[in-house]
Amino acid sequence: MTSTFTRWYLATGLASALLLAPGSTHAQDLLNQLESTPTDSLRREYVTATFKGTRIVNGHSIETPGRGSMLFLISHRFGTLNSGAYEFFGLDQATIRLGLEYGLTDRLAVGVGRSSLEKTYDGFVKYKVLRQSSGPRPLPVSVTLLATSAVSTLKFQPQPERSTTSRFTYTYQALLARKFSSNLSVQLMPTLVHRNYVALRRDQNDVYALGAAARQKLTKRVALTAEYYYVLPGNTADDYRNSLALGFDIETGGHVFQLHFTNSQGMIEKFFIPQTTGNFFDGDIYFGFNISRAFQLSNRE
Repeated sequence: MTSTFTRWYLATGLASALLLAPGSTHAQDLLNQLESTPTDSLRREYVTATFKGTRIVNGHSIETPGRGSMLFLISHRFGTLNSGAYEFFGLDQATIRLGLEYGLTDRLAVGVGRSSLEKTYDGFVKYKVLRQSSGPRPLPVSVTLLATSAVSTLKFQPQPERSTTSRFTYTYQALLARKFSSNLSVQLMPTLVHRNYVALRRDQNDVYALGAAARQKLTKRVALTAEYYYVLPGNTADDYRNSLALGFDIETGGHVFQLHFTNSQGMIEKFFIPQTTGNFFDGDIYFGFNISRAFQLSNRE
């Protein structure tokens, strides 16, 4: 009787141990998951590389150089493709802009540039107010504020020389962007351009526009970009055309090489928003490129 009870006890204990062992392991796994979940859910993840450069085509993207990073930009526009073989389809003509941008912080940047068109100098301040994020209190978009000024130094002859103040143009933009996936990013750009001087009384000193842009990644290093600025109804919209641009971003190590086609000759807001004259669909297309190179001037830590 004792030996039978002993065998029954041992068998029951062994069966219980076998049944409980997986349950214990599973319970431990659940405990580990519960312990790790709160930590992960409390971590805010910021979206990066919504766009690969600080420019989309003509206009700014939400991106700023990192703290201590200096960005050197070369922007180039040839003549229109429909200028014919005599002008080598625009390649005999060119305008250029050279620019420098510096990241004071990871969110605040300043920049200067000089364009051959109207011998224009420009400068800007750019601040990333909000960053798209996931996790607790996620933000669906990134928002960057941009303020620029530009001054033309072209000699206006034979008409009377203009005052220095009248030569200035100011632009204010709110750049709102969302990275929908690793391949697709979209940006909206409500814009105000103020011109101290206009040639005709009917011209507008204040020009309002709404820009839209997108970037669709095609391969690991190549992306398709598009940009459009709609000038709100008024005399400027009646006299000029909306800026349209299509292009490709090509990443090559430390460079971002951008090829594009646009109906705007100028490469700063003063020109391409209120002064675009070309009809994209009639062949008034300027082929051009942007090249940017980053240099780290100070330690980020």
